[in-house]
Amino acid sequence: MDKQAKVLEFLKSWTDGVISIGKTYQRDGDFQEGAEFFLNTHYAFGENEVLFKPTFTKDVIFRNSFNQALSYFVSGSISEDRGFAIRPWKKIELHDQPNLIIEGDVVVVMGALDFYHFESEVSSIVSFTFVLKEFEGRFKIIVHHSSPVMDINF
Repeated sequence: MDKQAKVLEFLKSWTDGVISIGKTYQRDGDFQEGAEFFLNTHYAFGENEVLFKPTFTKDVIFRNSFNQALSYFVSGSISEDRGFAIRPWKKIELHDQPNLIIEGDVVVVMGALDFYHFESEVSSIVSFTFVLKEFEGRFKIIVHHSSPVMDINF
């Protein structure tokens, strides 16, 4: 499988993982365990330094540790965290084909995702940049930056 296909497979796994956390939360399941598995599968906290700027942060802008990232996804130790993954989302789709730069075992992917809340057909568009690095044949995020797409009038 070529790297572009592996990146698309990774993005699908990432979006499916976020949705799965929310579904587990809705069923009163162990969403915390699911979120820990998601982070270990998709982020390189155990193998590398990780830089993480989540979509909706204000007071603590960066979440560069496993526990800070976990707090963002499921609500935890940081007071502003409402649990991004437990909103929940019913569907997350690539808005357009992502842009890629491939350099050896590192890939930069930039794109946008449409997030559909469980109770609405309206989507929220979030732009993202992930820097992925291969560890034992699997991509993991070493840099994650995302922000909501909005109209700004200058």
